[in-house]
Amino acid sequence: MGASALLAMVLVGQCPAYAADAPVGLGTAAAYSVLGGTTVTNTGSTTLAGNLGVNPGSAITGFSPDVVAGATHAADAPALQAQSDLTTAYDDAAGKAMTSLVAGDLVGKTLSPGVYKSSGPLSVSGALTLDGQGDPNSVFIFQVASTLTTASASNIVLTNSAQACNVYWQVASSATLGTASSFSGNILALTSISVTTGAKVQGRALARNGQVSLESNVFTMPGCAAASPSSTTTATAPAPPAAAPATASPSAAAGPASAGTGPRTGRGVNIDTAAETHDSTAGTVLGAAAAAGLVGVWMLTRGRRLFRRNK
Repeated sequence: MGASALLAMVLVGQCPAYAADAPVGLGTAAAYSVLGGTTVTNTGSTTLAGNLGVNPGSAITGFSPDVVAGATHAADAPALQAQSDLTTAYDDAAGKAMTSLVAGDLVGKTLSPGVYKSSGPLSVSGALTLDGQGDPNSVFIFQVASTLTTASASNIVLTNSAQACNVYWQVASSATLGTASSFSGNILALTSISVTTGAKVQGRALARNGQVSLESNVFTMPGCAAASPSSTTTATAPAPPAAAPATASPSAAAGPASAGTGPRTGRGVNIDTAAETHDSTAGTVLGAAAAAGLVGVWMLTRGRRLFRRNK
């Protein structure tokens, strides 16, 4: 019983944790901070940490060469592929099974990982908190049936290991981010995206068919940090108490040695090692040793009774 419990604890500790929803695969579009369909325009000192692209349109205006950390692609093969991958990602996000319905203004709400669906426009007029519940792989998907609008100085707050790389806003129309707002996540818009003056984006602005307009914005790439080792290590089972010293008879000592091929210690079978290596013979060996011990006790008791009778 003790060995079985110990083995169960080790096996349970090795079971991996999975997020409730798989992240949306962006393909080559993941390399882009901004991707437009018709044009991409900029006013002021915008900086992009990733690529800049447009397709099938070709117009990109208002960018100096030193503000785009990645490559710029206008109506070329990489931009075409990125738009194709964006379409796949958009459809994937739109097709996820709903966790909960949402509507109107999300200000003041704290949401756990899941898929949130609206039947109309969504807005964020202040702070919206996304709580990862301690899981760095937690996924948040917003299926917005109409427009997405964030107000001036609004903020998407990520807590408890939530990461911007796993936040997706699938917008069936257009998105507008307010002045001096702070936004987190990947916008996948069917039509257009407008990022107004001073807004900061930890994520991506990806528009399939329309324009992306920027104005003195800062885009940072939402790289996913790996889970810490402490969250994935195997649970450590407590060591069993040491056996009391005893003098074993030669026949008893020989029994366990011939019962199996598992590792041996002064106690017979090494229970700790058998549990850690998941030795399939450990249960059989322990059972045989226990049975042998019971038989020995019975024989000793019976011998004493016979001795007393003869005496």
